[in-house]
Amino acid sequence: MAVTKSQTTQEEVVTVEARAQARGVRVTPMKARRVVNLIRGKQATEALAVLQFAPQSASEPVYKVLASAIANARQKAERESLPFDERALVVTTAYVDEGPTMKRFQPRAQGRAYRINKRTSHITVHVSQPETNGGVR
Repeated sequence: MAVTKSQTTQEEVVTVEARAQARGVRVTPMKARRVVNLIRGKQATEALAVLQFAPQSASEPVYKVLASAIANARQKAERESLPFDERALVVTTAYVDEGPTMKRFQPRAQGRAYRINKRTSHITVHVSQPETNGGVR
């Protein structure tokens, strides 16, 4: 088999990817999406700092999911004997899906009932660390 020049100059790219997911979190999806939009595309350590000081109540569960994704990436890198640098991790995708809604009723005037929807969220965060073998990143 002949190896062309273009094949020899290409580097083999190895990436460390991990994800974490929290399901049924008692935060409305609209409020959680506001927080998730703050961290999408940022470095993981910078995103943790943003979430730590964000005033929204949804920032705490998103912080926990991101910290879990970072820990998952560390475990995966150790298992596969790959070099791991937490500062190189980037939040590639982060999204919030709607979970099951709990329906409750509150009594109102004249025997009526008022419906209350208690919404839940499924929060998913993907982090990745692009690494190259035999070359400069």
